[in-house]
Amino acid sequence: MAKIMVVDDETDLEILIKQKFRKQIRQNEYEFVFAINGRDALDKLVEHPGVDIVLSDINMPEMDGLTLLSELHESSPLIKSVIVSAYGDMENIRVAMNRGAFDFITKPINFEDLTLTMEKTLKHAKEIRKTLQAIKENNILRMYVDENVLNFMGGQEYESKIMANESIEGTVMFVDVCGFTKISETTSPDVVVTMLNTYFDAMVKEIMGQDGIIDKFIGDAVMAVFRGEYHLDRAIDAALAIRNQVNSLPKGEGKETYQPKVSIGIKSGEMISGNIGSATLKRLDYTVIGDTVNTAARLQDAAKENQIIICEGCYEQVKEAFKCENLGSITMKNKAQPLTVYNVLE
Repeated sequence: MAKIMVVDDETDLEILIKQKFRKQIRQNEYEFVFAINGRDALDKLVEHPGVDIVLSDINMPEMDGLTLLSELHESSPLIKSVIVSAYGDMENIRVAMNRGAFDFITKPINFEDLTLTMEKTLKHAKEIRKTLQAIKENNILRMYVDENVLNFMGGQEYESKIMANESIEGTVMFVDVCGFTKISETTSPDVVVTMLNTYFDAMVKEIMGQDGIIDKFIGDAVMAVFRGEYHLDRAIDAALAIRNQVNSLPKGEGKETYQPKVSIGIKSGEMISGNIGSATLKRLDYTVIGDTVNTAARLQDAAKENQIIICEGCYEQVKEAFKCENLGSITMKNKAQPLTVYNVLE
């Protein structure tokens, strides 16, 4: 239902409006609020929030319509105004438009013209509100969805390619906050969330600083993906920075004995990138899957506090750029052969 305010010191206009629009009022299409001058209108806008448009006369006591336009422009910019006045000279029209009037109708009122003008103005007002709501929702969405996903969603062929996928070369990194599960069992939920968000914020800054993509948060762990040139090098640089940053964080609030540490697993190689989930339910994750991802997760499981574990294949690619130590071989789930792993020191 559209809410319309009529501002006019001629009280018989209220009766006329109610008569001319009685059908729309009965059918809950229009709701009218009446005020006798600009000051009364501003007071009633507080009492009746959600007004879409204002129809206002110019010549009124206490506060005229042109002053009301200026006040509305400052206090309620979303409300569209239409001047309805017998003073239809060019000067008044120009002043009204400069003060934010959407349209101008002269008296005596042609109600057919008024109806068309109201419909046009209401449509414009609702389009503005929808646009602002979309901006608000988009800003909220950006807090939950990575920028790369939003860019993908903005593509012209997004809906036709919603379940499409591609094979990519990249690096996956898993970062886990060591021992945090135990802390969460004995600490109040609000403290747990605050602590975890502090740790995640430190990690995310370093990942984004190396052009990494935050794929997801998994409990007290982060999964990140690096693509493009030197993706493995950038992932390791991010891991080293994360380890340094987390080690420098203060002890957890409410748990003086807890000093945050991380364990990190990194694997580079081919993986499948795309939307994983249910198109019917419209619940999808834009993520990566494959053996490279699984191996990175297993490497993180094998890592101890402050260790950054990579496999031999990754070591061979970066051994001239980073100092690493051989940790020997480990047996991994669903792997027939033991895997030689290295800890990145610096």
